[in-house]
Amino acid sequence: MADGFRYDLIPPGTKVLCALSGGADSMYLLCRLLDGAEAGDYGVCAAHYNHKLRPTADRDEAFVRNWCAGKGISLTAERGDVAAQAAAQGIGLEECARQMRYAFLERTAEREGCALIATGHHQRDNAETVLMNLIRGCGLKGLSGIPERRGNVIRPMLAVSPREIGTYLDQRRIPHMEDETNTDQTYARNRVRYQLLPLLEELNPQAVSHIAAAALRVREDEQELDRQAAELLQSAAERRDGWTIPAAALTDHPRPIALRAVGRLLERAGLSGQAGHWEKILDLAAGEDPSAGLDVPGGKVRREYGLVVFDSGKGATAPPKELPLTEGTVRWGGWTVTCVPALCPDKAYAGPGEFYLRPGTYLLRARREGDTLRLGRRPKKTVKKLMIEEKVPALRRELFPLLEGEGRAAALAGFGPDWDFLARPGQEALHFIFEEIET
Repeated sequence: MADGFRYDLIPPGTKVLCALSGGADSMYLLCRLLDGAEAGDYGVCAAHYNHKLRPTADRDEAFVRNWCAGKGISLTAERGDVAAQAAAQGIGLEECARQMRYAFLERTAEREGCALIATGHHQRDNAETVLMNLIRGCGLKGLSGIPERRGNVIRPMLAVSPREIGTYLDQRRIPHMEDETNTDQTYARNRVRYQLLPLLEELNPQAVSHIAAAALRVREDEQELDRQAAELLQSAAERRDGWTIPAAALTDHPRPIALRAVGRLLERAGLSGQAGHWEKILDLAAGEDPSAGLDVPGGKVRREYGLVVFDSGKGATAPPKELPLTEGTVRWGGWTVTCVPALCPDKAYAGPGEFYLRPGTYLLRARREGDTLRLGRRPKKTVKKLMIEEKVPALRRELFPLLEGEGRAAALAGFGPDWDFLARPGQEALHFIFEEIET
């Protein structure tokens, strides 16, 4: 049969589960699948979910049971109290029904050994979806309509019109049930179906097919933009406190691509946000404030100099408490600190992570306002200024252990000792080694 039914979505040797409501669309789907099963070398079985939302729901279940039994078609049927579940979860009936129906289909497909689940969405459904998404103010993804395949769910009827469905069923005298809610215009989708689409077809009889064709072109564009966004995301990296990406990587790419990358990074970090958040994150990346931040649902997106950090807060670490040092190795946050008595060698300073200081009482703590260090022969500077110069992000500055001696800063992990505390060669000293723990 030369039409728009996509048999090519079903590889040979596959078993397909047909979602069967008993309505015209699903009966057409099941019969078309059976038409092609022998030539296509694939198997077909059916599944019906009774949502218990309509007075005629049991009638529809009985119909599909009897029809499938008469044709020798394997059918799995299940009931669920959607209304009760929706109330328990605090979500709408339609969304709850969809969730419960697809969960049932997935369970059934796995039990029956079906690699694919087929649903009866057709050309007019696709046009309705595009218009509904347009009204809601969606982006390209919404304007691309219903995908022919998502995961293991296929929709082989998206190029088939309701007229073709009706003609096929009439010619073969295939019965079907009518869902009385399909004409209830209290539902927004039904108003689009019975009011808006007919008006558009008055303007152009080919409106539905043109909308479907436009959706396909938009989907192709969307897929290309997604591909380029995936390439951009190769510069992103995961770390303990979330995901990072160079700000320049976002600002150097066209905005539509960068926006998609931002959306993916929010997902990876367990965050969420609307299109407005995505725009603000790009503005953050393009800004000059090295420590600017933006609250988003689930966490925060912040600038760390040249990086944009997507932080859910799960990896946040409070600075440890003060820790007096004794001989041996201790851990302070993300660092280990070793303190061993020794004679000072010819060079008391071996590097910012290893040095010899005068004997005394030392402890580890986080920096405080007003702490100063004299590194090398340079003038004293505040620890805050030293960290700013080295572009240490503001939120991480408390995580560097500071060594206190004689009531003031004696050394800072990663930066080195205050020169005034260095021991003299040949004198008794304390040998310090600071090492950052790799995560």
